[in-house]
Amino acid sequence: MRTVFLILFVLFGLGACNVPQKDKGTSGMKSGLMSEQWRPQIHFTPKAQWMNDPNGMVYHDGEYHLFYQYHPNSNVWGPMHWGHAISEDLIHWEHLPIGLYPDSLGTIFSGSAVADVDNTSGFGKNGKTPLVAVYTNHSHEKESEGRIDYQTQSIAYSLDNGRTWTKYEKNPVLDNPGIRDFRDPKVRWHEPTQKWIMTLAVKDRVSFYSSPDLKEWTFESSFAQDEEHNGVVECPDLFPLNYNGQEKWVLFISLNPGFLHGGSGTKYYIGEFDGKEFIPDDPNAPTHWFDYGKDNYAGVTWSNIPEEDGRTLFIGWMSNWQYATVVPTEQWRSAMTLPRSLELVEGAGGKPVLKGEVVNTIENIAGDWQEKSDLPVAAAEAGTLEFSFEEDAAYQLSLEFDIQMDATATIDLYNEAGDSIFITLDKNRELVVFDRIDSGETTFNENFPGKYDAPVAFEGPVKVDLYVDQSSVEMFINGGKVQMTNLVFPETLLTGVEIYGSGDSQLITAKARVLNSIWK
Repeated sequence: MRTVFLILFVLFGLGACNVPQKDKGTSGMKSGLMSEQWRPQIHFTPKAQWMNDPNGMVYHDGEYHLFYQYHPNSNVWGPMHWGHAISEDLIHWEHLPIGLYPDSLGTIFSGSAVADVDNTSGFGKNGKTPLVAVYTNHSHEKESEGRIDYQTQSIAYSLDNGRTWTKYEKNPVLDNPGIRDFRDPKVRWHEPTQKWIMTLAVKDRVSFYSSPDLKEWTFESSFAQDEEHNGVVECPDLFPLNYNGQEKWVLFISLNPGFLHGGSGTKYYIGEFDGKEFIPDDPNAPTHWFDYGKDNYAGVTWSNIPEEDGRTLFIGWMSNWQYATVVPTEQWRSAMTLPRSLELVEGAGGKPVLKGEVVNTIENIAGDWQEKSDLPVAAAEAGTLEFSFEEDAAYQLSLEFDIQMDATATIDLYNEAGDSIFITLDKNRELVVFDRIDSGETTFNENFPGKYDAPVAFEGPVKVDLYVDQSSVEMFINGGKVQMTNLVFPETLLTGVEIYGSGDSQLITAKARVLNSIWK
């Protein structure tokens, strides 16, 4: 039997005087750069034009560098450059001039950057540590001639903390052996072998190369996925994480198409790496998707994070190639996810799973929590938490449920225009379902509206954290053991919250807080 609706929160914008109603209203269009309708307020976006994959992510001298695939002359994909931004806290971002421009070898596709602290490349001068970018040159000229060797790997270096770059005069440093898809180098230092390791996307697999100096590269091995797919591998990453006192290696593979819910997505493998070969712990393990939402792709990790920090930090492109070029924004297209800290933790059956949580510097923009506890989902009456915030803000909603067998709990986020998303926790099916069918503007592509599920282990109370921005909802279940990132395009921010369910469910704790705009 379905329980009575519970109106839990009413999140007021400044000047609002009414509880959001679930009937159609007028659009809350905003004006001004960085405050347009649907412009994310807590996520990185370019000021204008097209952006996709995060690139060149390196920490150096107190700054997190974020380069990204960028087309400065259009809001759709085109000749790729590396856009550039920096941050001191991974939350507030400063836009910098374009880092890398196309050249005679081609446009600048995805890649990575490292701090060559031992100057193995010889690029360092006067004691300055060189930042070295390793990227793919894509020759559209060769491609138009019908050749398949149009992607090669090149390097560039910077001695002024990434503000200006010098391309290596002997580029490319890795020629194409005759493979159509040969791109997206992710480079890291491997201490045991005292070599740089490049993880490269090569058609339907990843290949590993090694180098003593970032200039001369030697093929070591390849790793092919065990399951059949019709997609192309892109933007791989390889990094170590501690698990129960042992070092494990995690291999990211972004796949397009081939994602569980259609389009592009990222899977991961856990195993061993000896500087030459990656061997998964369980070759027959079911597919591990990093994020079960539709809109987290091509994500990779930052390099050169100080040892005393100890975190492995991630950011992804918040879109899907099924519809990325037609989402209903005009001044800009695409945002990055919130940065996340990654860990290996024990999952179902005692096996390790990859957990991702929003970085703790989110506190820099967070208001005070408003909280209520011990609220049965079946309550006929419930308290309301009210607080004010500016219209162009975002918020975090944190809920903890006790859901018994044969019970469900549904979270409905809505606005005064009648737009809604529904998030349902279903213990019998051991699933969470995210429904954005009626979330606002969905008609721009048939693959956008839909319901998407993820497996959830209902082992005790279930915690749900939601980060709700102007055009996205990022969900973390049980501390990030399950992640779902989805775009939404409501007329106005989804500030109404209702919770209802069936069966025996208890809302143990409910909290909400404002997340203020990073652009102010």
